[in-house]
Amino acid sequence: MQREVYPILVCASIGAYTRRDVDTTRLSETELRAWQALLHAHQQVTRTLDAELRIEHNLSLADYDVLLRLARAPDRTLRMTELAERVMMSPSGLTRAVDRLVEARLVRRDRFSGDGRVMLAKLTDSGRQLLRSAARTHLRGIREHFTAMLSEAQLRGVAVALEVVAGPHEPH
Repeated sequence: MQREVYPILVCASIGAYTRRDVDTTRLSETELRAWQALLHAHQQVTRTLDAELRIEHNLSLADYDVLLRLARAPDRTLRMTELAERVMMSPSGLTRAVDRLVEARLVRRDRFSGDGRVMLAKLTDSGRQLLRSAARTHLRGIREHFTAMLSEAQLRGVAVALEVVAGPHEPH
C-alpha cells in the first residue's frame, strides 16, 4: 500500500515556518503524544474542577460557565442565542443548564421587549453571589491542578502553542 505524502507549512511556536512532508495515514509519535496529552490533561483538569464546584457549591463547571458569561455581559443579560455562542456546550445542554439555574433562582428568563420570540437570560443577585463564592474555588483549582504544575516559561509556551491552533483568546 502506497502512502500519500503532502508537503505543508507548519507553524512552530516561535512563529517561524518550516517545510516538512506529512504522512496522511497516521500521526507521528510526537503528534500522537501531543494530541493525547492535550485530551487527557483537559479531561483530568476539567473533571477535577467540576467535582470541586459540585462538592463546594452544588454547581457544575458548565453551570459556572453560564453564570460567568452572564456576569460579564452588559446588565448581566444575554439573549439565549448569544449565550449559546459563548459557552462551551451544545444548545440543548445550555437549555438544560439554564432550566436548572432558573429553578435554583440563579438566573431569570425574560422575553425581549422588542421581539417576544427572543428569550433573555439574566443573572440574579443570588446567582451573582454564588458565582463570586464559586470563583474562589474555581481559580484555586485552576492554579492547583494546572498552572502551579508549570513554570512561567512553560505556561507561556502552552499559551502560544494553543493560540496557534485556536487563535488569541478574546474574553466574552
